[in-house]
Amino acid sequence: MFYGAMKLSVGSSLKLVFRPWAEGLENIPEAGPAILASNHLSFSDSFFLPAMLDRKVTFIAKAEYFTSPGVKGRLTAAFFKGVGQLPVDRSGVRGAGEAAIRSGLEVLERGELFGIYPEGTRSPDGRLYRGKPGGLARLALRSGAPVIPVAMIDTEKIQPPGKVVPKLMRPGIRVGRPLDFSRYQGMDTDRFIQRSVTDEVMYEIMRLSGQEYVDVYATAAKRQLAEAEKAEKAEKAEKGEQAEKGEQAGGDGGDGKGREA
Repeated sequence: MFYGAMKLSVGSSLKLVFRPWAEGLENIPEAGPAILASNHLSFSDSFFLPAMLDRKVTFIAKAEYFTSPGVKGRLTAAFFKGVGQLPVDRSGVRGAGEAAIRSGLEVLERGELFGIYPEGTRSPDGRLYRGKPGGLARLALRSGAPVIPVAMIDTEKIQPPGKVVPKLMRPGIRVGRPLDFSRYQGMDTDRFIQRSVTDEVMYEIMRLSGQEYVDVYATAAKRQLAEAEKAEKAEKAEKGEQAEKGEQAGGDGGDGKGREA
């Protein structure tokens, strides 16, 4: 009931302010379990997608969102629970993956919709990155639920990094036809099958979104960007020090010895 009230409040506000458009909503079944596998461009993806659906869809979120202290922490936890997100402890990579799969299976066993981002993290530059096979494929093969590819469009442009005030524009959602992987039943531990399933889903997301595909993991791309940014800052700092030394040398008469009285 709380979910319904929160969805009505948040969903209605998002629709009124941003007027998102959607295509292919008929591909989402009216009943029964299904996995919604989406690209991930923005923090708001987990809000815009549920706002456009008649059915409840559950995503996972960092446990920190549910355990922060104080009034703000309690309000944040209530909000995330209200919009259908489940806490998952991500302190250990392997543990986080298993926890996400268990959470997803519980949702699917109840005959509900479970949302997952195969890239594992938000895209750092708007491109589509390689899907991680462990979560999506194992969840699909263990549950037997169909996988529905979803493409979020332009959500990253609403509030780019560093911007406080959101930009008023119309994001979009494209939903593809359900993908059936029952032919791989009982093979959820096979890494080659996991990769095959994931790549098939990522191809459909790419086709729906029109994004450029990058065959590396988004986490690796983020590390490379962070390292490049760090190197650039170090280079600027070094040039600044050299310029400062040059100015000091010029002030001493150009020979570094200073002027005689």
